[in-house]
Amino acid sequence: MKYYFLICAILILALSSCLDVAEEFDGPAPGAWRAVLQLDPDFVTNNKKGEPLPEKMNIKFPDINTTQLPFTFDIEYRGENDIIAKIHNGTETIVVEDIIIGRDRKTAKDTILIDFPIYESSLKAIYQGSVMAGNWIVHSKNDYQIPFKAYYGKNHRFTVNRKKPAMDLSGQWKVKFSDGGDPYMAIGEFSQKGNHLTGTFITETGDYRFLEGTVQGKKMYLSCFDGSHAFLFEAKLNDDNTELRGRFKSGKHYTSFWEASKDPSFTLKNANTLTYLKEGYDKVDFSFKDTDGNLVSLSDKKYENRPKIIQIFGTWCPNCRDETEFLIDYLDKNPDPGFDIIALGFEKYKDEAKSINALRKYKEKFDMPYPLLHAGLSDKKEAAKSLPMLNAIISYPTMIFLGKDNQVKKIHTGFSGPATTQFKAFKEEFASNIQNILTD
Repeated sequence: MKYYFLICAILILALSSCLDVAEEFDGPAPGAWRAVLQLDPDFVTNNKKGEPLPEKMNIKFPDINTTQLPFTFDIEYRGENDIIAKIHNGTETIVVEDIIIGRDRKTAKDTILIDFPIYESSLKAIYQGSVMAGNWIVHSKNDYQIPFKAYYGKNHRFTVNRKKPAMDLSGQWKVKFSDGGDPYMAIGEFSQKGNHLTGTFITETGDYRFLEGTVQGKKMYLSCFDGSHAFLFEAKLNDDNTELRGRFKSGKHYTSFWEASKDPSFTLKNANTLTYLKEGYDKVDFSFKDTDGNLVSLSDKKYENRPKIIQIFGTWCPNCRDETEFLIDYLDKNPDPGFDIIALGFEKYKDEAKSINALRKYKEKFDMPYPLLHAGLSDKKEAAKSLPMLNAIISYPTMIFLGKDNQVKKIHTGFSGPATTQFKAFKEEFASNIQNILTD
């Protein structure tokens, strides 16, 4: 099958280095691919306080190459010039449509660019036969890239081994993450069928979305790649199978120790108590520019005597994307909801034009029916200055429920999304909060 391509001028807009397009060109083989991100085995992160990682993190995992973060995807052709990738993480399938194939000018090699425009990242790789080799590049970070390889016709994640698991890890676990600084608590939710393991971690600021991996003997492995997050979890059961101890790696920049024990009764702090109004404030107020450059304020006439939801988010944040999709789905099912939604975007760019452009692309991508405003930088200390009536910006996302007079009825910090068992409870609470602001 032959594929015809766009002119190089269009590719210049899409690629940091232009690909020359051949008149006729065979694309990568359709079907299953197994990919790995090659993490630096010698890299040791510093935590926020600059302290060394604890010695207990020196756990050995000899059975599997733990410097590699694996994930799987499929290449599909929907037409002669229409190629997509489907990335798999547990029960989630991420369809990526922004893909370009051509010949790289610098290497003169056949090259594929799998772009994640929402997250300002891409997989760029030379492909030949059954192998792709290149890098995952995060464009919003300075010189941030991780080597990437993919192999055709393979769909296992970590290993084809089938060592008998020492126990069934299914259920809820009480988890503590430590990076040498202040530890934080989480809930681990795992589901195991034979050697296959899926699950997630829920923290007070959000969940780690869809994770997938394996259990081999006394060891467990989970990973996720979604274009924004590259997560790798490894752990080993202790002698009596009552505790897991291991490492958590996020991309190439962060490593943490974690330990867990089964505890079905463990709970985190109430998400409705973490963010609140400072003493002396009784309302939320702001004025920020929307994606068209217009100043939008809660005091605008269109918002008078209307209940509102304020969504604090960032386009770079997968949890925020989950929440955005939830809100859009709610509006699709309730086209005249009786309240307004305003999203406040806190972006990674210091340049306002770049931030507004990121918000504009996000709004267009999801066909969002409510305004997105540029509220400031994503740094939480800087973000807090944009909303001085709040005690802090603790999490992206955070949802503020306002009555008709802009008085705060509830502030929900974080988001337990569709990867968690708590998503159902969130939806029920959301419905109750809506009823509360509508009847105020």
